[in-house]
Amino acid sequence: MSVVRSVNNWIAYRRTVAELGRLDRRALQDIGITRDEIHAFARTTATR
Repeated sequence: MSVVRSVNNWIAYRRTVAELGRLDRRALQDIGITRDEIHAFARTTATR
């Protein structure tokens, strides 16, 4: 994996964590994740 791709994945991961972290419990429940699952969800989506 190139350095640029790694950096872009890291940026996408941090952005996803930040955006999901701003949501309340109910909004997270609507999309099917819990607060405990935010980091795992961000990891899987950032590498797509």
